[in-house]
Amino acid sequence: MNSRTILVGLTAALLWAAILPSNAQKGARVMNFKLSSTFFVPGGMIPKQFTYDGTDLSPALEWSGAPENTKSFSLIADDPDAPVGTWVHWVLFDLPADAKELAEGVPKDEQLPNGARQGRNDFRFIGYGGPCPPQGPAHRYFFKLYALNAIVNLKAGVSKEEVEKAMAGHVLGQATLMGRYQR
Repeated sequence: MNSRTILVGLTAALLWAAILPSNAQKGARVMNFKLSSTFFVPGGMIPKQFTYDGTDLSPALEWSGAPENTKSFSLIADDPDAPVGTWVHWVLFDLPADAKELAEGVPKDEQLPNGARQGRNDFRFIGYGGPCPPQGPAHRYFFKLYALNAIVNLKAGVSKEEVEKAMAGHVLGQATLMGRYQR
């Protein structure tokens, strides 16, 4: 295990601890639920159409089994294998509690018709920015959906860090889907 792997693991553990609800930090269990896509299997290759090399559409996502007391969802998609550190590809928050899916090609608008808002990714624009790794080994892209017991209620265009800070103490559950992409 190299020092980068250890650092990435430690950073992920610290971030997870920061956004867990306070009761989870005291021993209550954070519930896992299921997140999937009809376009790639967990750990599988993300089709080119959902990347910078293709049409750069967001993939369709579906979820089930979220905690009963969910008031909203937040979605963060990022690449921990980027050469400059974790690269943020998508920040979406205040998805309604009754939502069960996101259609393919979510518009790159600040606010969606269902009231959800989008943050700024590391490409410096609103909405989804698909995988765009350098030549070399495949990168991992994590789509993390958080079930919250509150509405984040931030303005559109905020960063991943601002959303994570607002989620602190409100995470009831998490669903993760990882896909890969390589040039």
